[in-house]
Amino acid sequence: MSIRFDDRVAIVTGAGTGLGRSHALALAARGAKVVVNDLGAARDGTGGVSDAAEAVAAEILAAGGEAIADGANVAKFDEVQAMVRTAMEAWGRVDILVNNAGILRDKSLSNMALEDFQAVINVHVNGSVNCTKAVWDIMRAQTYGRIVMTTSSSGLYGNFGQSNYGAAKMALVGLMNTLVLEGHKYGIRVNSLAPTAGTRMTEGLIDPKVFALMTPESVSAGLLVLCAEDSPNRLILCCGAGAYAAAHVYETDGIYLSPADQTPENVMAQLERVNGRSGERELTAGFMQTEKFVGKAAKALGISG
Repeated sequence: MSIRFDDRVAIVTGAGTGLGRSHALALAARGAKVVVNDLGAARDGTGGVSDAAEAVAAEILAAGGEAIADGANVAKFDEVQAMVRTAMEAWGRVDILVNNAGILRDKSLSNMALEDFQAVINVHVNGSVNCTKAVWDIMRAQTYGRIVMTTSSSGLYGNFGQSNYGAAKMALVGLMNTLVLEGHKYGIRVNSLAPTAGTRMTEGLIDPKVFALMTPESVSAGLLVLCAEDSPNRLILCCGAGAYAAAHVYETDGIYLSPADQTPENVMAQLERVNGRSGERELTAGFMQTEKFVGKAAKALGISG
């Protein structure tokens, strides 16, 4: 089965370099019309010239595709709205949104200024919210949409010196989980990409031999799956160096304590059972946890209905 995006319109943020550039070129090569968004800022978010976006758009046009360069700052909703209006005026729809724009300001929390924490949250989280909000009603009206959040192993598992980045990236998984529920009946599917690649975001942090294996193109192969008409929904797809895996959040079956036994000492004494992996399962909505807990209590207390 060939994955194509003919007559589809995609917006890719942070598409001037690295992964975003690779994503934009890959979508365009398979027929998508692409808004190449990039503020042109440095890795830490400072500065801003959109020459990189212009260069990628020119590359797509030279290959016979359709593209528009855009320099909107994703952290500013009015600029994002203007970007989406540009896409609608040119092509009349928006089918795909790839929330890829991001910055790094790595330091241990004790050495990090709160301004650096907020700046990373603002670009990754608020930027993704702004872009998603700007296209959401369009996708609802056309009963079709594919949205990709860019999460990270730093958010899923932690990484020293990246409390700001990790918090932002895990927040996007929470955003995905809720938007999956809200978008389901409108044909909107939302997934997350957890990439590791040799880009300017990781340059100097990784051994050069390993860096060479971690091509952006290998990650973009996974990204296209999340953008496809037959895409999954609510998947965290992890990609890097040609390897592909899925990350899942599971909850253990847990225990029940009667009202008289609900003390911290008894919880502490039962932690091994609380943490026991037998019977764990993936929950797909918050109410499922409530149902499980209330069900355990009702069963123990002999309450029916």
